[in-house]
Amino acid sequence: MPGKLGRPTKERLAILRNQASQLLWYGKIETTEARAKELRSYVEKLITKAVNTYDDVVQVEVVSKDKKGREVKTTAYKDGPKKLAARRAVMAKTYDLQEIKDFNEKKSDYKKRTGKIQHPLMEKLFNEIAPKYAQRKEEIGQGGGYTRIYLLGERRGDGAEKAVIELV
Repeated sequence: MPGKLGRPTKERLAILRNQASQLLWYGKIETTEARAKELRSYVEKLITKAVNTYDDVVQVEVVSKDKKGREVKTTAYKDGPKKLAARRAVMAKTYDLQEIKDFNEKKSDYKKRTGKIQHPLMEKLFNEIAPKYAQRKEEIGQGGGYTRIYLLGERRGDGAEKAVIELV
């Protein structure tokens, strides 16, 4: 029975969701060969969704009041309907990871760095990863193939084949 990973559905999906989040965040994880192969199709679908919709942005006029009570018009950029739907679909299939505070970083600096970002993993996927692969798609003409799997040999305890899966 390939594709089942020997787990009940809820557990299997939780594993895939967790590993997909970690892979998108760090760009590379070590796991078993079977999980890596299962994870490949899961992650590539998420990245394809992001690549197809990352540039759907709508410019909006926002009217707000300043300290003196005067109305001030500013332009803001919001997600378009396709990007918003894709973002929500991806959020349903990944866990929301948060930025990690650096070892010597002050709390105020950390808050300043991460204050306006609500969903760091989604920001990274739609603002860094998707444009990179969209450019690659234009240059090479290749959509997909966003991950690579290296086999590392057998694990000492149970003999399971270890593998590294990484974003190309």
